[in-house]
Amino acid sequence: MSTNETNGTKAPLAPATRLRQFLAEKDIVVAPGVYDGFSARIALEVGFDCLYMTGAGTSASKLGQADLGFATLNDMREHAEMIANLETSTPLIADADTGYGGPNMVARTIAQYHRSGVAGLHIEDQIQTKRCGHLGGKQVIPVDVFVSRITAAVASRKALGSDIVIIARTDALQTDGFDEAIVRLKAAAQAGADVAFLEGVTNEDEAREVCRLLAPTPVLLNMVENGATPSWTPEKAKELGFKIIIFPFAAIAPAYDAIRNTYRQIKESGSTGIDTGFTPKKLFTIVGLKEATAIDVAAGGDLYEKV
Repeated sequence: MSTNETNGTKAPLAPATRLRQFLAEKDIVVAPGVYDGFSARIALEVGFDCLYMTGAGTSASKLGQADLGFATLNDMREHAEMIANLETSTPLIADADTGYGGPNMVARTIAQYHRSGVAGLHIEDQIQTKRCGHLGGKQVIPVDVFVSRITAAVASRKALGSDIVIIARTDALQTDGFDEAIVRLKAAAQAGADVAFLEGVTNEDEAREVCRLLAPTPVLLNMVENGATPSWTPEKAKELGFKIIIFPFAAIAPAYDAIRNTYRQIKESGSTGIDTGFTPKKLFTIVGLKEATAIDVAAGGDLYEKV
């Protein structure tokens, strides 16, 4: 694990610092979408070294609502803090929607995400009553208001002495066209954003051009399957020029199919059909049983000895 020196001893790098290191050293950062603690634990078990907390998945799993601006700062921060602290050496990039208000609220969002252990977050240029970037009917704020959001975010980061990575997202491609979207991303980068995020890329020409025009600012690709963007692999995204690729639906889409099929089987046959290898102990092992046992034993206990 990468370390820094603190009072003569080695301490783990902060997640935000690790994410910055990844951006500097990796060809491309791959972050699967996680929507709750269980999906995050599975991603960690598989071995990903960066995670992405999807706003759409948070709205669906935490609130049972569509991604239409229902989730508040408190909803998103609380969810992000839980995920970020499951394994603090793995950076979490989290959706921060519009920043939840004017400059003071954007600054507060940065502070709360930073204190929650989030490594990076993206702030967009939609109006406050936002919606998923892959739905129609979006509306964006004027470019100067968007820049004020990013400026407030950068100022807050500096005031905190934080390394949190600020990602500027524009949804203007669908509302105002490619050229306007580039103007907005360039203005956000000039204001101090670390990464650019063009939502809803529709073809390879747009993808290559946004990466070329924004260089040397890294560009993030939002790989939403069956949305506006073609399905590209991390290798393809790297070849197009992207530095980060996120997969927001990677967990929640297969979870829907699997859960629904099992519920239907109960309704139709009275049995779940769950694989016999998925025992209660396996579930608890995935979500930290061994770690909890080790802590108890180290403290002189034997509470979980026979689990």
